[in-house]
Amino acid sequence: MGGSCTQTRLADRRQVLFLFLLPLFYPALCEQIRYSIPEELAKGSVVGNLARDLGLSVLDVSARKLRVSAEKLLFNVDAESGDLLVKDRIDREQICKERRSCELQLEAVVENPLNIFHIIVVVEDINDHAPQFDKKEIHLDIFESVSAGARISLDPATDPDINMNSIKDYQINPNPYFSLMVRVNSDGGRYPELSLEKPLDREEQRSHSLILTALDGGDPARSATAQIEISVKDTNDNPPVFSQDEYRLSVSENLPPGSSVLLVTATDQDEGANAEINYYFRSTAQSTRHKFSLDEKTGMIKNNQSLDFEDIERYTMEVEAKDGGGLSSQCKVIIDILDENDNIPEIIITSLSDQILEGSLPGMVVALFKTRDRDSGGNGEVTCHVGRDVPFKIYSSSNNYYKLVTDGDLDREQTLEYNVTITATDRGKPPLSSSTTITLCITDINDNAPVFHQASYIVHVGENNPPGASIAQVSASDPDLGPNGYVSYSIVASDLEPRALSSYVSVNPQSGVVFAQRAFDHEQLRAFELMLQARDHGSPALSSNVSLLVLVGDRNDNAPRVLYPALGPDGSALFDTVPRAAQPGYLVTKVVAVDADSGHNAWLSYHVLQASEPGLFSVGLHTGEVRTARALGDRDAARQRLLVAVRDGGQPPLSATATLLLVFADSLQEALPDLSDRPSPSDPQAELQFYLVVALALISVLFLLAVILAVALHLRRSSSPAAWGCFKPGLCVKSGPVVPPNYSEGTLPYSYNLCVAHTGKTEFNFLRCSEPLHPPQDIVCGDSPGALIPLHSGNDLATHPETLTPQAPPNTDWRFSQAQRPGTSGSQNGDETGTWPNNQFDTEMLQAMILASASEAADGSSTLGGGAGTMGLSARYGPQFTLQHVPDYRQNVYIPGSNATLTNAAGKRDGKAPAGGNGNKKKSGKKEKK
Repeated sequence: MGGSCTQTRLADRRQVLFLFLLPLFYPALCEQIRYSIPEELAKGSVVGNLARDLGLSVLDVSARKLRVSAEKLLFNVDAESGDLLVKDRIDREQICKERRSCELQLEAVVENPLNIFHIIVVVEDINDHAPQFDKKEIHLDIFESVSAGARISLDPATDPDINMNSIKDYQINPNPYFSLMVRVNSDGGRYPELSLEKPLDREEQRSHSLILTALDGGDPARSATAQIEISVKDTNDNPPVFSQDEYRLSVSENLPPGSSVLLVTATDQDEGANAEINYYFRSTAQSTRHKFSLDEKTGMIKNNQSLDFEDIERYTMEVEAKDGGGLSSQCKVIIDILDENDNIPEIIITSLSDQILEGSLPGMVVALFKTRDRDSGGNGEVTCHVGRDVPFKIYSSSNNYYKLVTDGDLDREQTLEYNVTITATDRGKPPLSSSTTITLCITDINDNAPVFHQASYIVHVGENNPPGASIAQVSASDPDLGPNGYVSYSIVASDLEPRALSSYVSVNPQSGVVFAQRAFDHEQLRAFELMLQARDHGSPALSSNVSLLVLVGDRNDNAPRVLYPALGPDGSALFDTVPRAAQPGYLVTKVVAVDADSGHNAWLSYHVLQASEPGLFSVGLHTGEVRTARALGDRDAARQRLLVAVRDGGQPPLSATATLLLVFADSLQEALPDLSDRPSPSDPQAELQFYLVVALALISVLFLLAVILAVALHLRRSSSPAAWGCFKPGLCVKSGPVVPPNYSEGTLPYSYNLCVAHTGKTEFNFLRCSEPLHPPQDIVCGDSPGALIPLHSGNDLATHPETLTPQAPPNTDWRFSQAQRPGTSGSQNGDETGTWPNNQFDTEMLQAMILASASEAADGSSTLGGGAGTMGLSARYGPQFTLQHVPDYRQNVYIPGSNATLTNAAGKRDGKAPAGGNGNKKKSGKKEKK
């Protein structure tokens, strides 16, 4: 492989050097090299030093692979000396036949770079053939009446040699009656004629024998002899006479065989047998006699075979007319063959490149070929062209030689190979054409970088994913072949820390599959971007990059967190005061909660789970605003306890609870006694005995009525609201002052606390309920084993184990009507059904309002403080509720509902300012005993 590359580099250098040296010997390329040799030269004879004549050194002969090409290879090149040697027997008469000039066309081909030179070898004739007569014996009949000086034509001898080696003279043996005359025609042919020197006397000598000798001009000369037998006949003094001494005509080469060509006629003034004329061919080549026939009686000349202009262009024949008395005369017939366009052009590929590198520069020679048309004139003029849909074109070189060169960019990925059809067309009428198709294979180079199937990738991965799982797959393709098209993948950049990148993700180099190396947490990492690279294995390697954006999806793994109401720093519960004259719709307070999740998992809804007085208060489903549902009645207790559940929108939903302590009073001084007054707990045993006595009495009066009352009692006990059980006599007891614990966070059910103050003591009772929460029913406690358990033992807080039951499946239908589509919480004018925030901006507005309220409470500038007619947010958001207690959930928390501030909500009251200017909230804490 290394040697091949070295040779290729040397060849490239030589090509470049050849291009610079080309103008120096360009004249030599244009001129043909001519050699002259005699025929019948021995094999291996040196014709000439071809390498020196081409301007090549001896080393270039083998390096550039100097060789000669021809249709019949009679010569070869000595690889060591560069001499042109005779390879086979050269017979001029066989090669050139009757042509006067015998020239052999050769092409010298060299490579690196590829070029061709034209060579003409002239074959000179040698006297290698002796003259030859068609007949060894010639019989002549001569009448005795022939006067002296008469000439009798004799059949000439033939000699295939030409010029000086052809027949130069004829001789006869000496005799008194005849002499020999040599007639030279216009074409240079020599014809012997006997001249009668004196009249013949048949009675004296009836016959004469002569020896005719034909001599050529060679050195030494060659000869041939023929015997002439002359018979003396009786007198016939008028020879035949032709109408023309020379007949000339032209016929088409397409003349069908058997067609009449020419009629020759001769007349004789004699009568009888002396006037009967017969016609014969004389002095005509055997090839011509095969082509044409002569009718002896009529003188009609016909063609026996088809004519071919490409073989013989002209036929010359001698026709003799002989009468019955033996007198004869001759005429010459010349038939010219007219060329017809009956030969299609031929395309001969002399050199062809095996493979072509893509990206090769235009003008590179990929093939050499020549054309040949045996016709002449316009019928033999050939033009070549290739199709328009291939990046190649043809340049004419010389002597019907052409170069096929590149004429455009070659891209193997678009076209692996080209089938180039070369068409040669002559100028005949109609023109004839032929075509040949060559296949050119394109060799691949690394000219294409890998291309990703997408401009960028975005994948969504849910948090808490299993480590090692595949999260995405990138794919790139490279149209190159072999290593040039083999693609490997890697991570080249990321917005993560470089040291931590490998602990987050990895990519398979072969498949492009991206794996997560750890479980992602949406709350810690929302998204990260990777820059992946696809790189091929070419030399040099090419690559391309693509970005992969990984979005970590949120899962409902965080329960809501209640921000308000919250316990004080000392663990005491907070309470809200409500004016006794509050009208329906009066904004009492607002439950504020956040969820660390995002999107649907952070959509919060508020539900009343337990209320001291059902129907007295309502909670906004999405706002968390607590409003009065009706006016306070005379029978309604001044102290109210409200248990609110906050659920998120996840599947399954998570929830938390908030306990609200509400006191109806116009001032804080009025609310404190209400907090201290507690009704005496009823005795559940006494109530049960009362029911049993009544039941037994009724049974004794009327059994049927007793059954009905028993069923009604059973139905009443099984279907009574759970909220009633918390306020029955005997279910709540007094206890000493204790510190209330914080509410629990997490999924319902929760433990929740109620704090009620005595009149004379500053102490609280805590009720504990372990009944599971049922969202469709706002029920806190019932008669089931999970009902409220009375607390005893004085000042100690009695605790009981909670019996937990599975939570009912939440309603998953979160779809809203057109009016309930997400929007700003204030867009529905405080509608209880409120809508979800429609975007991040609305959520941040609501969050910012809550934070602003907390800030006002912290610096004492809030207008929601202790003023008359306010709701006491300053007391609610006291110094213990600062901004540091509020996590930043702006990116992933949605707090559904209205964003109207509590200050504005205060305007919905009846306008009466409650007594006292210190607010309407008070912490239920410890006081001194009486």
